[in-house]
Amino acid sequence: MVITPLNLAVLASGGGTNLQAVLDAIASGRLRARVRVVISNKPDAGALDRARRHDIPALHLARDQFPTADAFADHLLAVLSDYQIDLIILAGYLKKLHPRVVQAYRHRVLNIHPALLPSFGGKGMYGIHVHEAVIAAGVKVSGVTVHLSDEEYDHGPIVAQRPVPVLDDDTPESLAGRVLEVEHQLYPEIIQLFAEGRVRVDGRRAYIKDEGSGVRSQGSA
Repeated sequence: MVITPLNLAVLASGGGTNLQAVLDAIASGRLRARVRVVISNKPDAGALDRARRHDIPALHLARDQFPTADAFADHLLAVLSDYQIDLIILAGYLKKLHPRVVQAYRHRVLNIHPALLPSFGGKGMYGIHVHEAVIAAGVKVSGVTVHLSDEEYDHGPIVAQRPVPVLDDDTPESLAGRVLEVEHQLYPEIIQLFAEGRVRVDGRRAYIKDEGSGVRSQGSA
């Protein structure tokens, strides 16, 4: 089967380690995609530096550069159109997308979250704050969730989840490190499923089609 590479826009606010995992998967042939543009709301984000080192257009776009939220959305949509983006990849992007962007790319915006949603998600639940909350709650299992974004924080159909044990002597930092390793494995795998056309959404549920004719529900892909 010939798979046309997906055109990706990666939106990130931080260092861009998930961006790097995607680029590494593309370079190794495990992921049939092209990162066409990297966008950050922070001018000094490490993700922009990573993009430049790979000769990928790196854009600083933030709400405060525009007179209104609608004007910002218009510009972002124009950029995505110019680069013929098929799938938006949120990789530690700490801003909520404008509803018009979500609507224009319905079921084509992927996010990765460092816990098993719907637990430990929502506004303010990002980065180390998630792992602090997990340890404070005393749960024995955390993990990684890849989901399709909608107009709410950490909401939308879940495509895949992968568990990570919470050890008795874990600190938020040690747990974060193990979860991040799984993020780097899982995110490129799920993007590849989109490249293969194997993800189907029905209401609040996402399904992964088997390589044969079967379909399995979301889960530990």
